[in-house]
Amino acid sequence: MSKSILITGVAGLIGSRFADWIVENKPEYEVVGIDNLFGGYMENVNEKVVFYKRELSFDSIKDIFDKHDFEYVYHFAAYAAEGLSPFMRMFNDKNNMLSTDNIINQCIEHNVNRLIYTSSMSVYGNGIYGGRIFDEEDTPCPIDPYGVSKYACEMNIKNTGIQHGLDWCIIRPHNVYGIKQNIWDKYRNVLGIWMYQALNNKPMLIYGDGEQTRAFSYIDDLLECFWNAAIYENASKQIINLGGVRGYSINEANQIFSKISGYDNVKYLEERYEVKHVIPNPNKSISVLGYKQKTELEKGICEMWEWAKKQPNRDRHKWENYEINKGLYSYWK
Repeated sequence: MSKSILITGVAGLIGSRFADWIVENKPEYEVVGIDNLFGGYMENVNEKVVFYKRELSFDSIKDIFDKHDFEYVYHFAAYAAEGLSPFMRMFNDKNNMLSTDNIINQCIEHNVNRLIYTSSMSVYGNGIYGGRIFDEEDTPCPIDPYGVSKYACEMNIKNTGIQHGLDWCIIRPHNVYGIKQNIWDKYRNVLGIWMYQALNNKPMLIYGDGEQTRAFSYIDDLLECFWNAAIYENASKQIINLGGVRGYSINEANQIFSKISGYDNVKYLEERYEVKHVIPNPNKSISVLGYKQKTELEKGICEMWEWAKKQPNRDRHKWENYEINKGLYSYWK
């Protein structure tokens, strides 16, 4: 029987690109993927992936684990619209916490060697010291339901390791972008949102003054690190920031894209409730996972833009009903 790897969220940016990497670099492994195709697209999924369409928050996946002998499980599935989460709390918790419970249960029952979970920089919130650079040793202090649910999943996985002996590695990626990203989602992925707006001759929206700082991470720079998170002994039961070494303001990122695309129609709207400055400390990812930032932001945006221009003009998902309407931003009404 061939060795197998499971990737949840396999139709999304991280999952699909990592599946491509495994197929190209680790052909001795069978790659199995799960996705509900809510935020990802079947066109993203490598033809060599054994694909199952499931909703992890309530569908059984026992049959998948029974059929395939998974050595490593990568749980990437999530709807990472952090700013939307205060208005869609039940949807947020279902997609993050219940889905993770489903994966954890099967990993325990089937003796998976290691679970690799992508959490989020959102668990840090503003930081307990109000700092801009967040370190893995900082105590998480999330400010929104998305960050809270991601931190809850982290704690759940850690406790499972103690009680049931499940090995794990928790990755906190930061502002990942690149080819195969969902540029049609109006609630997440700022670079993708701008590309959609530019392609459709709409103003590129910036919320607030645009001086928020973020450290962007090109997907291809992270792929080998995900593999190392599974196989390196010193990555066992570790929490590791991944991506983004240098911080850019949203204004700076927009100026870089405008230069590349030749499109400079920008509109500033009301600010939203969010952390102002988020930059990860990359030292642990460099020393433990071998992370190297090979792709500077300008080059990464250029490659993504060339890809985006060739994509179909898909319909954008828009929530018709929010769980909470009080305080909803004008641009989402």
